[in-house]
Amino acid sequence: MMMPSDVTRLVGVAREAAPRAYSPYSEFRVGAVAITPDGDEVTGVNVENAAYPSSTCAEATAIATAVAAGARKIDTVVVACIDAVDISGAYPCGRCRQIMAEFDVDSVVVTAGDGSEVRTHTFDELLPYRFG
Repeated sequence: MMMPSDVTRLVGVAREAAPRAYSPYSEFRVGAVAITPDGDEVTGVNVENAAYPSSTCAEATAIATAVAAGARKIDTVVVACIDAVDISGAYPCGRCRQIMAEFDVDSVVVTAGDGSEVRTHTFDELLPYRFG
């Protein structure tokens, strides 16, 4: 279980990554941090494409980068959607949830907008009947 100070710091890392997103179509910038069992923190941002199915979410980017570095499990994913109006619009999409399932994520931290509200969920809360 992460300490509140860890959550606050990691939300800051995700928020710092979000402005680097490439989102010319949606103007919806998202940053994410994937934390491995070894404590490695890998950031990712959403990368859009005019052919929308070719776009990549921040969570998927962070996880893929961690996997490229050798990770086979991700403990926690922190998501910061700095352009979301409220936290309900900041949650990972279904595709990202399934990617998280593949790498056995334990918990997900979500924040939006100004970051005043932060929610932490077990992964089972977000995807209780995952495919796998």
